[in-house]
Amino acid sequence: MSKILRVGVIGGGDVAQIVHIPTLVFLSRLFEIAVVCDVSKKTAEHCASKFGIPQSTSNADDIFNDKTIDVVFVLTSDEFHAPYTIAALQAGKHVLVEKPISLSLQTAQKILEAEKTAPNGARVFVGYMRRYAPSLQAFKREIASIKTIKYARVRDIIGPNAYFIGQSGTDPQKWFDDIPAEAGQERKSKLAVLLEEAWETPFDQLSAAQMDYCTLLANLGSHGLSLMREVLGGLPEQVLASTDNARWYTTMFEYRNREDPKERFTAVYETGIDSVPRFDSEVAVFGEKKSVTIRYDTPFVKGLGITVEIDELNEYGEKCHRSLQTSYEDAYTAELRELHECITNGKQIKTTATDALEDLKLFKMMMDKYPEHKKKQVGEHSTSGFLPSGP
Repeated sequence: MSKILRVGVIGGGDVAQIVHIPTLVFLSRLFEIAVVCDVSKKTAEHCASKFGIPQSTSNADDIFNDKTIDVVFVLTSDEFHAPYTIAALQAGKHVLVEKPISLSLQTAQKILEAEKTAPNGARVFVGYMRRYAPSLQAFKREIASIKTIKYARVRDIIGPNAYFIGQSGTDPQKWFDDIPAEAGQERKSKLAVLLEEAWETPFDQLSAAQMDYCTLLANLGSHGLSLMREVLGGLPEQVLASTDNARWYTTMFEYRNREDPKERFTAVYETGIDSVPRFDSEVAVFGEKKSVTIRYDTPFVKGLGITVEIDELNEYGEKCHRSLQTSYEDAYTAELRELHECITNGKQIKTTATDALEDLKLFKMMMDKYPEHKKKQVGEHSTSGFLPSGP
């Protein structure tokens, strides 16, 4: 019988109530939630009551000091990822931290240092759930038969999350009236420091557009860009160009083909947010006689299929189309099964802190190509308007 891991959850927001806590409950033979923590005591108590969690708290130290807890889920906003991850590691507890690991390379490096000296061999598992979707293996298998890649495209164009959340059947509830004022100020100040580190620019010299770009890259962009790194063989050679048109972003990357490094190809990343209820998310790779696309649907509705679409020219000169779906198991469930295997059986973690650091390097490459005229639009702003968004 598999060992049941005791879990402490920090953060009781949408991703906790819609995704992680229900999935942990479904996987009751692998996990047991011991305590849930949120800065809002009412939100924590609601999660405990709704999901049958024996303890709720608004003090994360209650989790770090509990010697019976094996793994900590850090599901907070970005600015608390590093402090809570480091505290959990220092307490000898494994950590699942939702992506992004942080907004800045400097802060992420502190997590790596803490992991090196963590008691009990505690490790960090970063929650890039799309990279654990069962259909991803079929996608990579089909790409492997493309000898020379001609072009690649990464896309995330989505509508309002509330549209999908409202139809998820989960009915998440959150309270804000009991959050101490100093907690909100702490969040703003921590986010300001991260933005300064990420842009290597004093906070009062950052434009609102720059701050929004950084947080959106880390939250929505990291899904597709992390996938891009995995399937195309790492970081691109360079960023060729980058645009920002009111939260619609396009970036061009240059890659070398793995089998023939003299052959280069362009990968394009495009993302945008509007009011149309859609979830247009995919990674596509094109060769001379074959193209392969993996398509993701919203993660807020459980059990939606993740498909791989193949278009190719066969030996008879005929156009062929195939559609593959490896499993109906959602990516979050597959991810948590993998987490359990990594902790209990020592399996190598794919989405390590070191791997997540590569995303931050990529973000820095993209920010270095950010349009100069957008940087000059500095005026009155507050970090409260530029908190992370996107699933």
